[in-house]
Amino acid sequence: MEETVPSQSNATSLSMIVTKGTLDWAYPPFILATTAAAMGLEVSMFFTFYGLTLLKKDLNLKISTLGNPAMQMPMMGMHMALPNLVSALPGVDGLATGMMKNLIKKKGVASIEELRAMAIEADVKMIACQMTMDLFEYKLEDMIEGPALGGAASYIEIASKSDINLYI
Repeated sequence: MEETVPSQSNATSLSMIVTKGTLDWAYPPFILATTAAAMGLEVSMFFTFYGLTLLKKDLNLKISTLGNPAMQMPMMGMHMALPNLVSALPGVDGLATGMMKNLIKKKGVASIEELRAMAIEADVKMIACQMTMDLFEYKLEDMIEGPALGGAASYIEIASKSDINLYI
């Protein structure tokens, strides 16, 4: 598949809401944020609900196979889908997580920790949702250094001025 990239863009800023905290959902926001920052855009990420876990110092990300019928893993020379019924069995998420982590390593894909460090290095503004911190009883000591605390109004203020807004 050939990648098409526009030759010119007038966009100068990108904001996104990050709401998912599984291994597979952690990649899109960090890849998009680091790519946009490398292209010169000012990037803001607002981490709320389960996405907030991506800011924790200790990441133990997993795959959730239940309710993900599009998930296909390369196995035995083909792509195999996991029926939803099998997803309900104990240990299947752990097996899928292990397979995904092995695939990431085998293909040389950066880890979430590496992508997160790249985002910080590229001056991506990260905001941890204060309400979610309170709701799930997280402490600042649980989180990496760098993200600011803010609420929905913080995100809306940034988003209302951004050229591109994403919900992930």
